Amino acid sequence: MSTPTRVNIRTPEVMAQVQAQVETHYRSELVDKLRAQGGVLQAGNTTIRLAKEFGFCYGVERAIDLAYAAGKVFKDRRIFLLGEIIHNPDVNAQIEALGIHSLAAHPSDADLDNLQAEDVVIVPAFGAEVAVINAVKAHGCQIIDTTCGDVMSVWKRVRQYATERVTSIIHGKASHEETRATASRALGQDGQGHYLIVFNLEDAQAVSDFMVHGGDPSEFLARFHGTTSPGFDPLLHLQRIGVANQTTMLRSETEAIQNLLREGVAKRDAGSTANFRYFDTICGATQDRQDALFQLLNESLDLLLVVGGYNSSNTTHLVEIGEQKLPTYFIRNADCIDSADSIRHFDIHAKKEITSREWLPARAHLTVGITAGASCPNNLIEETIQKILLLRDARMED
Repeated sequence: MSTPTRVNIRTPEVMAQVQAQVETHYRSELVDKLRAQGGVLQAGNTTIRLAKEFGFCYGVERAIDLAYAAGKVFKDRRIFLLGEIIHNPDVNAQIEALGIHSLAAHPSDADLDNLQAEDVVIVPAFGAEVAVINAVKAHGCQIIDTTCGDVMSVWKRVRQYATERVTSIIHGKASHEETRATASRALGQDGQGHYLIVFNLEDAQAVSDFMVHGGDPSEFLARFHGTTSPGFDPLLHLQRIGVANQTTMLRSETEAIQNLLREGVAKRDAGSTANFRYFDTICGATQDRQDALFQLLNESLDLLLVVGGYNSSNTTHLVEIGEQKLPTYFIRNADCIDSADSIRHFDIHAKKEITSREWLPARAHLTVGITAGASCPNNLIEETIQKILLLRDARMED
């Protein structure tokens, strides 16, 4: 196997071309203007209020830039992407239009066997599992790694846990690309590390109860089937634990899980927390968007629109926050707004798109809050604003 020559794809000339193309695809002059004037737009009897922080984060921008740059530098070679560059269908459609072919996020041996040494493989912002990266390297492919720096910080932490023979308790979605990639690093360099993935407080409570009161290991493993490391034994591998998380989870829930597990260790170990580790691994952009939404919800709003990909974890948590206080609609883009009387939006509990009627109140004055996940481009936010204003104008004329 030959090692690919290192290629700098971020030359000034290439990045100037990339920047021009990316701005054409995703920029919004309206959104830029609204940001500059405090995020408030008054149009007749309709007020639009944007969250202070929303949309593309640095990690997403970097991943997109690198994908676009790869398309320009390696235009004569096949380029593949492991899964989706980010969780936004509009952005992924643009990436595909560049001639970049998608492999499965968790490619089969048959998928990987199709790779050739001259191919280019892009690793998405979520990262990829160690075994997948090694398989791509074994084919001699040129790898363009767009993994977010915040994700790699989590990897560093779980590798350290593995070195110390501390089991990683990962707060995340077991099927999510990032969580799978993190879990693979939690095995450590020698493959002897261990992990357990918990999705919510209920899962964490089950872990704490087992640590404190014991139980049937087979029942425990049945409950957590598919979310533990190979050979995981709760009697052995819960003795020393360290919490990490998928970087896009809800911070308050991660903190509650951390506190619950620390208390469980203390109860088991006569008040000592020496066998507990924790490191704050919620990404800054995720936290900024959650904090900004809490601030926006202090305003007088009639409804909230959250724009983003339905499979976006950080966007889903914004929806969770919003729906605790007011009518909240999770839409992919403005096309989901059929009319003033009908909107198609994702129900995060039923996990499917549903249609709601009479969603846009016909009152004299209406205030609409809008936020978006870290993978949502500004042009989609502008289109959403324009659609709302158009429908409101038509309704006020009736």
